[in-house]
Amino acid sequence: MSETIAVKAFEQYAADFMEQQMIPGAMVGISENGNRVYEKVFGYRQVAQQLPIDGDTVFGIASMTKSFTCVGIMKLQEAGKLSVSDPIVQYLPELRTNAHVENITIHHLMTHTAGYPPLATHVYARKNSIEQDPSAKDYGLDLLNNPGPHIETYDEMLAFMANEDVAWLGAPGEYYSYSNDSYGLLGVIISRVSGEPYESFMEANVLKPARLTRSFFEMDVLEQFENVTTLYMKAKDGTQVYEAPLWWDAPSMRAVGYLKSTVNDIVRYLELYWNEGVIEGTRILSKESVEQMMTPHIEYEPGKCYGYGLRIIPDYFGSKLISHGGGLKGVSSFMCAIPEKKLAGVILTNVADVSAGDVLMAAMNVVEGRPYDASAGTYEIMEVDSTAVEQLLGVYTSSEGMHVTVELQDGLFGIVSNGQFKQLWSIGDNHYVDNQDNGDVLQFIGNENGAIDRIVYGGRHILKNKS
Repeated sequence: MSETIAVKAFEQYAADFMEQQMIPGAMVGISENGNRVYEKVFGYRQVAQQLPIDGDTVFGIASMTKSFTCVGIMKLQEAGKLSVSDPIVQYLPELRTNAHVENITIHHLMTHTAGYPPLATHVYARKNSIEQDPSAKDYGLDLLNNPGPHIETYDEMLAFMANEDVAWLGAPGEYYSYSNDSYGLLGVIISRVSGEPYESFMEANVLKPARLTRSFFEMDVLEQFENVTTLYMKAKDGTQVYEAPLWWDAPSMRAVGYLKSTVNDIVRYLELYWNEGVIEGTRILSKESVEQMMTPHIEYEPGKCYGYGLRIIPDYFGSKLISHGGGLKGVSSFMCAIPEKKLAGVILTNVADVSAGDVLMAAMNVVEGRPYDASAGTYEIMEVDSTAVEQLLGVYTSSEGMHVTVELQDGLFGIVSNGQFKQLWSIGDNHYVDNQDNGDVLQFIGNENGAIDRIVYGGRHILKNKS
């Protein structure tokens, strides 16, 4: 991407974004056909010492890990050791305590369609980290009010999920609801079927063959690298960002989002998708497995689908776009690829709760010759009838720590999350957006009696508190 007016406009937008969102450090990298066509560094990996960021700086990637987990599952399927259509109780018999689970397949876990509501499993799996970290009070989810047990092992996780009084969202395959719990179970399946720890299997079968030499799960490996970002936390009142160096871990749920990596490694990894399963001459997956991962198995928002560990927009300016983001303490990340154009990009940052994907997609626009603020999808915005939304008002909470309030403020209909009010605009059929141009979609769902009993927010079904 040459130094053009469009590039300068993007970089000014990105610099303003970094300042407004108080992001200490970030890096964008985009490649075409394996060649880097654009990269840009913002800020520092360590602000006080002004330590620089480069393509080998280690960041957390959070839920971008989920696609790696699905690659692991596909490796086992190719080896004939499992099938994605297998019922999960074949590998997790401890979960047979609930009849609903009998009908859940591995495919359902991979597509977030098992029917699980957001549970507290992930909160308890990282409870040791949370209890040791004073900055946890400022995290975007309520993680401190958790009277439940520490979940350190697979057995403890399975026992918790088997005994949890689950309010199932629907039959397996009926609804999409983003589920860290499901991906925790995938990690257990990989371990049991392979006969080795999830981390060891992934390293031997994915990371090493792909030569992702600075990508790893184990916390002690962090100490082996000097070029590692410091983590930062944004104060809940939004007034400052401060250094918060403790990395969170969840040993029983590393398959959910605990891979650490770099811009260079992630761009290399994305070759898997545009090169039919081959990374720099080494076959990682078959072409058929990659196509299965990139199949839009379920539509979770208008025009947006989920594959296996990948979000998919089938028509993104006329091409298929695959992507996934991640958010964790000290992490806001996003990666994407347009396989037919052999384009791949990633952004990694060192603070949570910022929409890093907006910056990457703006850069992708410019690489493809569009204005940085071009949008692939628009919605027909309709006026919100304050009377019609009365039944939507209320408080919605999840065991995962989400707490949102739907209310009217000065006559404006909106949602309050993490202390911020966002106005909502209707796009019809109980769907709303929080930005008129290209906002996040929210949906309200009613029960069998027609009464609204949940909101779909952040891709998760969050139940309405009973008044």
